[in-house]
Amino acid sequence: MAFFERITNSWEASAAVIFATTEKSLKHKGISAFIVPLKDTPGFSLGAKEDKLGIHASSTASLIFEDVRIPKDHLLGSEGMGFKIAMQALDGGRIGIAGQALGIATASIECATKYALERQAFGKPIAELQSIQNKLSTMTVARDAARLLTWRAAMMRDQGNVKFTREAAMAKLAASEAATMCAHQAIQILGGMGYVTDMPVERYYRDARITEIYEGTSEIMHLVIANDILKEFKNK
Repeated sequence: MAFFERITNSWEASAAVIFATTEKSLKHKGISAFIVPLKDTPGFSLGAKEDKLGIHASSTASLIFEDVRIPKDHLLGSEGMGFKIAMQALDGGRIGIAGQALGIATASIECATKYALERQAFGKPIAELQSIQNKLSTMTVARDAARLLTWRAAMMRDQGNVKFTREAAMAKLAASEAATMCAHQAIQILGGMGYVTDMPVERYYRDARITEIYEGTSEIMHLVIANDILKEFKNK
């Protein structure tokens, strides 16, 4: 029996955390997590690297398991803890994606600002045009608001005993959408130059799109946030 799972950094990784059902009758409480070495594991192979829109520095490919046997001592945590481990990993991972998105947003702002100060139109830098200033202002406000949400979520995670599911989702939602918006507006400011590979903003635009998708789409982030708000209100 073969099992396929497409995953980020598959070709670079030396091990993976794999979730498998160990007790079907318990549903999600019957899921366990295992650490699986990706080198010299009988029955394991890697699929071809996907040709993606962006994030070309990171590989994406299928992990292929064909009758792979995993020793019991490769169990992560205790049996049945897989779902809890997965949810905890998602919460922390969403803060990481928020940080990635903030980097893309910041790079977009810096590139657009530099270009606006250098590009001349009607005898003056386009940075003096109100429409350009409005774009730079909107980009920076969105980036800084998302940065504060990300710092809050990271601070709560560092405390170790505080639930931060909603805060992580809010940070990822705000930062990923800010990254896409900032990259989009940077291209608008650069005009035709923003569309060519001589300038980096076309890459920022391609890379930003995935931050609204992996570790949970923006639509899922809205659900996570709303469900937590409703649960909190009902418990008052």
